[in-house]
Amino acid sequence: MEQSFYNQLAGQSIAGEPLPRQIALDLLTSDQVELLPLLSAAFEVRKKFRGKEVSLHILNNAQNGHCSENCGYCAQGRTSRADIEEYPLKSDAEIFAEAKNAHEKGADCYCMVFSGRGPSAARVAHIARLIRQIKAKYPSLEICVSAGLLDDGKAAALKEAGLDRLNHNLNTSQRNYPRVCTTHSYADRINTLTAARRARIRLCSGMIAGIGETPHDILEVAYALRELAVESIPVNFYIPIEGNALGPATGLSPDYCLRVLCLFRLLNPKAEIRAAAGRELHLRSMQVMALYPADSLFLDGYLNTKGDDRRRTLQMIQDAGFTISSDHPVEGLLGKEGDAREVSPDGSVGQISMKKLPDLRLFMPSATP
Repeated sequence: MEQSFYNQLAGQSIAGEPLPRQIALDLLTSDQVELLPLLSAAFEVRKKFRGKEVSLHILNNAQNGHCSENCGYCAQGRTSRADIEEYPLKSDAEIFAEAKNAHEKGADCYCMVFSGRGPSAARVAHIARLIRQIKAKYPSLEICVSAGLLDDGKAAALKEAGLDRLNHNLNTSQRNYPRVCTTHSYADRINTLTAARRARIRLCSGMIAGIGETPHDILEVAYALRELAVESIPVNFYIPIEGNALGPATGLSPDYCLRVLCLFRLLNPKAEIRAAAGRELHLRSMQVMALYPADSLFLDGYLNTKGDDRRRTLQMIQDAGFTISSDHPVEGLLGKEGDAREVSPDGSVGQISMKKLPDLRLFMPSATP
């Protein structure tokens, strides 16, 4: 493609014009669309609306397992045979300590994740109390909650407590959804997002690539999130934990993953685009390139795997010339040499046994037999 093609991509996106679907599909599938100029076009859009800052998110898996849903990609689903450490809801003291940990590590956003179909009225009241307490202590720390399906009343109660964002991923297209989950529907997820929007809660919703979808399915999710005007979009790359009902990841290479991130940036120019779970596994040596379309990363770990060492991630951001968005000085975040510690799946340090927790590095080609 001529340079004018890539210039037009960036210009259309900055002007708020949606890309024609065939062109959007070509970004994922056509050999004529070269990766480096595509990354450059996406970076122009990222720079226009998000600058060169990188925001950091830390997850707290407040409850692990014990889920009634059969999402085939999830190690916590009822059909999963993954060897994870199940535990009931953590104490308020543990959850609050992990919020403190997130704040001290320089995170912009602290996300509390609760497994299950959706919260009861009592659980919503409990989450609301936690939000108020954390906000009172760390007012600059954004709070995101992932709690399953919500209706208008429950969304309004969380908003009143001070919730900044609700995470509820679409994960895949409406067409592909019944193949990966049958205990709830794509429409249920859309209804939860619209309930949060009516409550004036900012939305965090994204997808998982590599779960048997086609490029057309990826397009459907990207356009749906654009229509919903989602403010924060985590793009996850499926981690095939042994025992998951869905099996291995499909169709992911570093090149393709970067194209997916570019597509989401160009179709959602003002949104926070996050290179989320699986970036270490699937981007491998090209991780740093994700910062050109994406302006956000998860720090430390995820729900049921370990991610890269915290210092390595922060150093990667700094080495590439990006700025870490934090109230803390970068030198303090990087810490001293040898200061890295084992990190639990929720981002806390040393509070949960790691013996059953898969390390992403075990999935790397260089570490396999």
